[in-house]
Amino acid sequence: MDFVRRWVLHNFWLKVLSLLIATGLWLAISPDQEPAEVAVRVPIEFRHVPEGLEISSTTIPDAQIRVRGPERLIRDLRSTDVHAELELVDALAGDRTFDLTAQQIRHQRELEVVQVVPGQVHLSFDTRLTREVEIRPRVTGNFVPGEQITKVLVDPERVTVTGPRHHVEMMDAATTDPVDASGTRTQATFVTNVYVADALVQVVQPTPVRVTVIMGKAPAAGDVH
Repeated sequence: MDFVRRWVLHNFWLKVLSLLIATGLWLAISPDQEPAEVAVRVPIEFRHVPEGLEISSTTIPDAQIRVRGPERLIRDLRSTDVHAELELVDALAGDRTFDLTAQQIRHQRELEVVQVVPGQVHLSFDTRLTREVEIRPRVTGNFVPGEQITKVLVDPERVTVTGPRHHVEMMDAATTDPVDASGTRTQATFVTNVYVADALVQVVQPTPVRVTVIMGKAPAAGDVH
């Protein structure tokens, strides 16, 4: 008991306080607090695109952001914790180059941006055009010998598309997903979706498309037309 009183209980609270201070100092200088670096790849977010203007670039690079910070943050960092934002409020039609710097990277306060790749982003802009184009159905299938497709009806017949002017002007029609009409003897209706091959052109208010396939007798060999 004398040993316990002399070495354990004597100045007990002072010893506890000293232990807490020592633990805090160890945490403050522990390797977990040493700076670490990591590179994250994130999409570039475009803000405030002017009304009536469309980005017409076919390829847009991701941004590779190298950040430095406490190891505990770097270890748990996710790509969604870092954002690359490009302000386009002053963009005009044509080709434009924008600087991408550390000031345009949004991140946690304790992190430091040490590198941004690419340092510049080159974009093409075009005015927006909206117009109607016809829908051309795609029908495939194996049919009974002696019969063939005589008519294909599509409802609706046209669809509204929008996008960069040059891309929309180059479109002569939209199409449908392939319709397999195998086995149809007289008439059959299929519900499918409209498809636009140009990734920069969008369908305004997409709606299901009804494709009606009408069959008839194929001309016999030697028939005169």
